[in-house]
Amino acid sequence: MAPDAVTLMRSRYSAYALGLNGYLLDTWHPSTRPAALAPLEPGLKWLGLEIRRHAVADADHASVEFVARSKLGGRAHRLVETSRFVREGGRWYYLDGEVAA
Repeated sequence: MAPDAVTLMRSRYSAYALGLNGYLLDTWHPSTRPAALAPLEPGLKWLGLEIRRHAVADADHASVEFVARSKLGGRAHRLVETSRFVREGGRWYYLDGEVAA
């Protein structure tokens, strides 16, 4: 169990990189969790994660702004998102995120 939102964010990035959809769904809050996730696109390589900002709203709510870099078909991509996390029953969950344009 992740002790805070940043640790959960890092573990979820690793799960995306490894294609561990079960872990991603398990750490997604039930109120916003999709029924399933698509498998990794063939050839997709995750290259790194940068945590830009971590804000704690209170003991059970936090946000993490991050940049995740990937490469697919010889093209580099960047995902910039501010994710919201909530803690329930002592456990942190990913709630949702806002992707920067």
